[in-house]
Amino acid sequence: QVQLVESGGGLVQPGGSLRLSCAASGSIFSLGAVGWHRQAPGKQRDVVATITSDGTTNYADSVKGRFTISRDNSKNTVYLQMNALKPEDTAVYYCDAIIQPTVWELIRNYWGQGTQVTVSS
Repeated sequence: QVQLVESGGGLVQPGGSLRLSCAASGSIFSLGAVGWHRQAPGKQRDVVATITSDGTTNYADSVKGRFTISRDNSKNTVYLQMNALKPEDTAVYYCDAIIQPTVWELIRNYWGQGTQVTVSS
């Protein structure tokens, strides 16, 4: 059973930093592209950053220069370093990943349960 678990959220003051983690566990034959998304109350879920299996990254314009996505394939974990946080970054942050659980199974898209990030003084 594959699971994605996000961690690292919390309350931080404007201008502060947080590092989110997205850890994949269970049967994992291959971990492909991973994305971070966020959803504020009353708003749609938007993509924040993505990273492919070979490390190519993309960012939403609103976080470019402030957020950095990275991955540690040995740990099946993807990170989102968030610096210079703003109140408008407040949201529940989710990760999703393309995973092939075993060599006999097709790839699937998995989602984590989300972690709350609140930026407030």
